[in-house]
Amino acid sequence: MLASNTDTLVVLTILAVRFIVPLFIPRFPLPAILICLVVDAADQSILQQLTDLELTNYQSLDKALDIYYLAIAYLSVYRNWTNPFAVGIAQFLWYYRLVGVLLFEVFDQRWLLVVFPNTFEYFFIAYCVIQTRWDPRRVTNRRMIELAAFIWIFIKLPQEWWIHIAQNDFTDFMKETVFGVDPSSSWADAFSNRPGVLIAILLVIVGLIVAAVKLRHRLPTADWAFGLDMDRTDAIVRPVETVSVSLRATVLEKLALIGLIGAIFANVLDLDTTAAQVVGATLLVVLVNAGLSVRLARRGVEWESLALEFVVLAAVNSVLLGTYSAIVGEDDVGLPTVLFFGLLLTVLIVLFDRFRPAVTVTPTTT
Repeated sequence: MLASNTDTLVVLTILAVRFIVPLFIPRFPLPAILICLVVDAADQSILQQLTDLELTNYQSLDKALDIYYLAIAYLSVYRNWTNPFAVGIAQFLWYYRLVGVLLFEVFDQRWLLVVFPNTFEYFFIAYCVIQTRWDPRRVTNRRMIELAAFIWIFIKLPQEWWIHIAQNDFTDFMKETVFGVDPSSSWADAFSNRPGVLIAILLVIVGLIVAAVKLRHRLPTADWAFGLDMDRTDAIVRPVETVSVSLRATVLEKLALIGLIGAIFANVLDLDTTAAQVVGATLLVVLVNAGLSVRLARRGVEWESLALEFVVLAAVNSVLLGTYSAIVGEDDVGLPTVLFFGLLLTVLIVLFDRFRPAVTVTPTTT
């Protein structure tokens, strides 16, 4: 079925939101990731309600976009987090989940997503909530571990089981089981069918808000006024110390990050590529980008802006991947796919280079 103008507009709007909003996570982490979370949960329902499109292909793109916004969230940890122990927990949770997603895509076993739950996302949100008013460095290591364990055991494990083992859809469950209507019915019909249930849900929400307000006085004294902007000057929200790590360490992590994400995307989008080819493309892009940046730094040349760095590296990476694709002889991987991977890798590499602490390269004199 050909897409109508309305269908196309709806799809483009959703894709624009899912591509653009994650770019605000480094500066406005809490509202941006919550928007990403809500849009991720609602996009397919919106498409079902407002379009007549077949969503099979979109489901693969949906998985890829999930990894995209979570990768940006992970990189923003290096930019904004001041508690080094929490950074270590976030690193473990992120890479643990990435490995699980890759195993799932390779073996297609849903139980793997329960064993490797996406605890990172909710841990990230919890830290950002703390950061709105309190200095996270006040939180002890033990409390950070307890927070991650609570999210893992009591929130993510039940959620992953509900989604991937029971394969329940929250929207369908609410309409069919709670409100007693067909899943295809509108929310207006669902609410009118059992208005008492709607009133009860609203009362529970109000009760939780009232309880939170009453318990507010038990919270620790705030370190600064409530704020969502990580660049505001009225609070200590930026790392106060830069941890110097070797160039080798940064390149190795970059290889791991880009390699895992590239392999996941190749499987999610069902690309006709082998693991060796994905690894080869990753090595090529990361090493050439690192070499270019180091060479420029040694000559005393710095990127004037984030946008300039992105444009230059995007062009370089597109040429690299296009040439690589032609050499390995993958005729089924077309130019749009090459450009997509080039842009994706460039976004992550640029943000990695900007946010990941690294050694300072002393310019050489000529």
